Amino acid sequence: MMDKRGGVEGEAVRPGKYARVERERRFLLAEPPAPSAVTIIRVINDRYVTGTRLRLRRADFSDGRCELKLTQKVPISQSGAVQGLITNTYLSPAEYNVIASLPAAWLSKTRFSVPPLGVDVFEGHLQGLVLAEAEFTTDEEAQSFVPPAECVAEVTDDTRFTGGHLVQASRPELLRWLAEYGLDPGES
Repeated sequence: MMDKRGGVEGEAVRPGKYARVERERRFLLAEPPAPSAVTIIRVINDRYVTGTRLRLRRADFSDGRCELKLTQKVPISQSGAVQGLITNTYLSPAEYNVIASLPAAWLSKTRFSVPPLGVDVFEGHLQGLVLAEAEFTTDEEAQSFVPPAECVAEVTDDTRFTGGHLVQASRPELLRWLAEYGLDPGES
């Protein structure tokens, strides 16, 4: 059975040799950032491998670069900016293609870098969701961060707004969740 953070209930989180602590805070925005504020744009396609904690990502940057990586996220069951442990492995196209053949749920989004935030504008059944995140090196940085005025609500502790949950959400569910925060993306 999965716990509230997406981990396997009762399973201990143990540090991996290559894992690092992931500290981030997430915020809902009513709209995408102004183009003048954006420093980098990338189109991201995430595949959440069925029955695992693995995410396969393809990120295509506006300058033509392509980044392929496999990520394992081991969540912890506590609130706050510390989300758990994360391990990234960068892949060749051949390695990516092998893993992409596994059964997975997927989502697509465009990430706009607006320092200090990464702002994700989702596509498909998640269209209308604009989610910003800020990553931190220390707990102190995370606690002292003051989000910009454009942030409508903080959803750091609302696991419905994590990739592993969003990929499974239906359109009606997403609309209900956003309405709880006073947002109505419409049906465009």
